[in-house]
Amino acid sequence: MQSNIDAKGRAVRLVWGGTLMVLSLLLGVLAVAGILVGWWVWALAGVLLIGGAFAIFEARRGWCILRAMGIRTPM
Repeated sequence: MQSNIDAKGRAVRLVWGGTLMVLSLLLGVLAVAGILVGWWVWALAGVLLIGGAFAIFEARRGWCILRAMGIRTPM
């Protein structure tokens, strides 16, 4: 994978990934506490966790999947 984003794009993806991971953790805590109930809470938490981890991966590698597919992102 060749780097295709600059430092600003990396920073944005790192912050975005961290935010998604924190939201995932918050949903998990609310589900364990019984405040939010249902399978959808765990599914959403899992999607947020995977999305956050992938955004952090993109930030660390300096690589964006959308740019790799030819889609120009505004950053």
